[in-house]
Amino acid sequence: MSSSDQPYIDPSEIALEEAVAQRFKNPSDAFWTGMRDAAGAPAMVLFAGMVGFGAMGKTNGFDVWFTTFTSFFMFALPGQVVLFEMAITGSSVLAIALAVTLTSTRFITMTVTLFPQFHQRDRNRSLYASVHLLAMTAWAISMREFHAIETKHRLNYFVGLGLLCWLISVPGTILGYFLAGMVPAPVTLGLVFINPLFFLLTFTEVKPWINRIAICLGCIFGPIFFLIDRDTSLLSAGVVSGTLAYFIDRKFLRKKAGFIG
Repeated sequence: MSSSDQPYIDPSEIALEEAVAQRFKNPSDAFWTGMRDAAGAPAMVLFAGMVGFGAMGKTNGFDVWFTTFTSFFMFALPGQVVLFEMAITGSSVLAIALAVTLTSTRFITMTVTLFPQFHQRDRNRSLYASVHLLAMTAWAISMREFHAIETKHRLNYFVGLGLLCWLISVPGTILGYFLAGMVPAPVTLGLVFINPLFFLLTFTEVKPWINRIAICLGCIFGPIFFLIDRDTSLLSAGVVSGTLAYFIDRKFLRKKAGFIG
């Protein structure tokens, strides 16, 4: 049977083992577990990244209110960095809006892969509020944990996880703003990139092998495309690596039972 002839399976309807189905006693338990899972390494890494961003804002002449508001309303570190970089170079508002929008296209694939795993009753207009909590870290951890969480508790777990990550970004930005100049510039820039690195390492633990293949291909093609054209290298490497990983998965891996898990 070809992949096009296979029936669609709702991710939320995949049966779980009995032990998994009893992981949480109630929605509140799932919510606070998400909070606790975020309170460790995820929150610390995100906090460090926002400290670096706050210092970046002050160094480049932005006031504390504007710098903090970007963390509160955008909550997307790559987009915030692009916003600042283009504002510094004097780009037009339209160009800045377009560039920030392009950096946020990753949220489309993150949304369509994560939100269908929620229970059907949770797929309503309230998700428009929950989507603001969607970030690289929360998405990667949720993708890793959802296979072990009963469907009806997944949204509560995600909200607890994402809410703490979002709330911690504001004090991190403020602290970094007022600490600017007290630490060397290389350290400040390094803090900004801690969060993407943590996301990368977390994503390698997601069960399907296609994710690891895409990451490995990205490490190969990234430097190659950077040498060809540094301005478009990130986008080009991502498109090529992701497409090749998808092709390998569809043509080879899915034919080997048990390989993906």
